[in-house]
Amino acid sequence: MRKLWQTVLSWVRANSRILWVLVLLLGVDRLTKRLTLEFLTKQDIIVAPYLHLRYVQNTGAAFGIMQGGNLLLIVITLLIIGYLLKNWRELCAYGPLVKWGLVLILGGALGNLYDRISLGFVVDFIDLRVWPVFNAADSFITVGGVLLAWALIFSGKTPKREEE
Repeated sequence: MRKLWQTVLSWVRANSRILWVLVLLLGVDRLTKRLTLEFLTKQDIIVAPYLHLRYVQNTGAAFGIMQGGNLLLIVITLLIIGYLLKNWRELCAYGPLVKWGLVLILGGALGNLYDRISLGFVVDFIDLRVWPVFNAADSFITVGGVLLAWALIFSGKTPKREEE
């Protein structure tokens, strides 16, 4: 456990700008979920024909898989976050798109982890009517995954030295 804390503290010291972006991502996620809990628990809001705001308690993962698997999903999320922090420098050596993709994934994972631990489920609220209901953290993870995939596919998979 001590080694884990040393890794986390070392990462925070070396990446203070990234930490501010993570705080911003978590703030957006918490604010939108707080507003959802305050205003959407009794009724949906129709923004446009294909965009509804609707409160959903998600005890599973993406697309509704593993419903009721909250504890397992907490453990998996913690393992992923630990892996990202432990291997941060090596992963970011692939370039800035990988780094920012990882920041988005980490921010989204932390946002949903907070829900899972504090509420026992993830608050979802964006309903596109043709897609499972999702939230801001899910969007961060998705955009981060796309950036990561794009960078790794088109980078030639050769690590670059970070110049920060």
